[in-house]
Amino acid sequence: MENRKKEITAYFRELDRRSFMDSHKDLAGLDEAVPIGFGQTISQPSLVLEMTLALDLQPDSKVLEIGTGSGFQTALLAKFTKEVYTVERIEGLHVRAKERLAAAGFTNIHFKLDDGSFGWEEHAPYDRIMVTAAAAAVPDELVAQLKEGGKMLIPVGTPSLQELKLIKKGEGGRISTSVINFVRFVPLKGKYE
Repeated sequence: MENRKKEITAYFRELDRRSFMDSHKDLAGLDEAVPIGFGQTISQPSLVLEMTLALDLQPDSKVLEIGTGSGFQTALLAKFTKEVYTVERIEGLHVRAKERLAAAGFTNIHFKLDDGSFGWEEHAPYDRIMVTAAAAAVPDELVAQLKEGGKMLIPVGTPSLQELKLIKKGEGGRISTSVINFVRFVPLKGKYE
């Protein structure tokens, strides 16, 4: 487990955030969220790493990502799992992330342009779910698409402050929740905003 964390951290440090940004590249080195257009942001690097490590990725994991955004988090997920299914609601971000990640050589990422609050049911269940936008409540649809033994990270709360929740689905579908941190993400648009 410690080796895995070291591998993820090492790759994260090599990943050039500027290559996931079309503007504000001069701010890429700062540990803060930066606008990427369409009212969205690329998350602060330390939080991206914290969330990735908290999800406990495994080499055979099938991951659902809600909010492709720039593709920065997607690249981290795809490097350390079997498959990533990522959903983005904004076409401009969806297209650019697809181009960037294909150019980077990723072949295990599946893209969908849609309302992420409903997940991607056709490919469920998922071992891991990463939500990179804030919901007012945990979407039932996403919990239903999480495999037994699976884990989901999701920011839940008001637009100004959310709890970053780690949700685990145990035997028989039993749900346990813990709070990892307090965060501020752009809102999850759709049914759960």
